[in-house]
Amino acid sequence: MQRTPVIVFLAVLIFVLAGSSTAWAQGYGLYEQSPCAMGRAGAGVAAPCPDGSAVFFNPAGLSFEKTQIGLGGTLVGPRGYFNDITTSQVSTINNHWYPVPNIYISKPINKRFAAAIGTFAPYGWTIDWPTDSQGRYLGYKSLVQALYLQPTLAMKWSNSISVGAGVDITYLKVELRQRVDLSTQQLPTVPGIPPGATFAFLGVKAGTDFADLQLKGDAFHVGYHVGVLIKMGSRFSVGVRYLGNQNVAINDGTISTTQISTSYTLPITIPGVAPAGTPLDTLLKPQFAAGGTFSNQKATTQLPLPAQLVAGAAFQLTPKIKVVGDYQRTYWNKFDVFPINGDYLKSTITESYQNTWGGRLGLDYTLNPKTVIRAGFDYHNAAAPDQTVTPNLPEGRRQEYAAGFGRQLTTRFRIDAAYMRLQQPDRAGRTTNGGKTTPTAADNNGRYFFNANLFGISLTMTF
Repeated sequence: MQRTPVIVFLAVLIFVLAGSSTAWAQGYGLYEQSPCAMGRAGAGVAAPCPDGSAVFFNPAGLSFEKTQIGLGGTLVGPRGYFNDITTSQVSTINNHWYPVPNIYISKPINKRFAAAIGTFAPYGWTIDWPTDSQGRYLGYKSLVQALYLQPTLAMKWSNSISVGAGVDITYLKVELRQRVDLSTQQLPTVPGIPPGATFAFLGVKAGTDFADLQLKGDAFHVGYHVGVLIKMGSRFSVGVRYLGNQNVAINDGTISTTQISTSYTLPITIPGVAPAGTPLDTLLKPQFAAGGTFSNQKATTQLPLPAQLVAGAAFQLTPKIKVVGDYQRTYWNKFDVFPINGDYLKSTITESYQNTWGGRLGLDYTLNPKTVIRAGFDYHNAAAPDQTVTPNLPEGRRQEYAAGFGRQLTTRFRIDAAYMRLQQPDRAGRTTNGGKTTPTAADNNGRYFFNANLFGISLTMTF
């Protein structure tokens, strides 16, 4: 009798999740999929939390005894800036808080099988710089949202071994916004204009915005997720999970362009083009009309959602203390280039990401039969090489410190909450291509500084 309201509520929250902005993790990965696990810094592939989040952390770890409904979310508050080491100019990101909800429903079918469905966002990124920031010509806003809807089935192979698998129905949305500098645009080769000259030849100063570009698109894709959980006695367990790679092609994207007015006029007469004193905006306007270089146009692109391999162990050290640890490998080498193929505007952004590794260590301390206190630490290296650290994704090696608690409110309801502090050491990067098609680390002109605060809370109902 209560199934219909629960399903409707789940559907509503799925749409909320699809529209939310995610932010801040290794590459554009996001691991904060459960406030309970977040209190352990995400560790627990060998001992998933009792909130249904095993759908993400290890599909083999679903409960075979109780129905669980977990509703939770995390607020992510990134803060950071870029400092140009040559000019001392500082650009600071716009301060926002980004919600990251997650929903899990799991139910035992019998003593050997359990089923579940969950929605989570293991990949996501939003960074928002002011439109006058130094790196706006590479990008002042970049957004990646990957929503996974995962039906999952787990089976007890034996009393000590469980296996699980899920199908990931993925919705990916991407957006990139950037400005275009008029001074760097090439002039037509006509009498009075030297070959290869740009608008700087006409006195246009560097840093003159004349166009705002927005690339956006979305697509659906399908992937998979598998896991194994082995219990070696009552105190020790090990687990492994593998989230499959997805290369998502966006074939119905768009590039929308808005003209930005400038105060420049043509300083010389160009025979057959226009007389001196003609506003440059007037000369540029046809480029924004249908068929022009900066007209609104269709576009395609492709983005990988890389595979994750996580292995870990859990040990009940004492009746009150449980220690959990994970090792994670993420195959970021799939993110080699980011192609943009518009009807007229085309580019290939070199990324050259590298595979990464990370370690997570967590602790559960049972304060009393109703209360658990948690703490954790994790570290991972950088995915982006030195030459591709840009305002669109200025990531680096990071360490995170976490603390949290769980409290059984009644026989059916439990609350979990966590806080995490993300620290990223300052890292060299760039806000320009240095006039090159493929920039190198020698083109880095400053340093990026970043950190973030994360707050998570969830409510779990068991039946």
